[in-house]
Amino acid sequence: MAAEKDVPQVRIELVKGLAGTLPKQRATIKALGLGKINSSVVRSASPVTMGMIRVVEHMVKVTEEK
Repeated sequence: MAAEKDVPQVRIELVKGLAGTLPKQRATIKALGLGKINSSVVRSASPVTMGMIRVVEHMVKVTEEK
């Protein structure tokens, strides 16, 4: 397994609210650790995380962390 230093980090920020979203999208936002609009978290850019981002890409802003 690769060391965590080798995996790039991404900052995920919730830019749209959850009103009118599908239950699967709400669950994905919660699993990413986001709650309110403008909340943000830093996660590793693993395939699992990137797949979760893809489900809610229209609701979040993703930037690469250094």
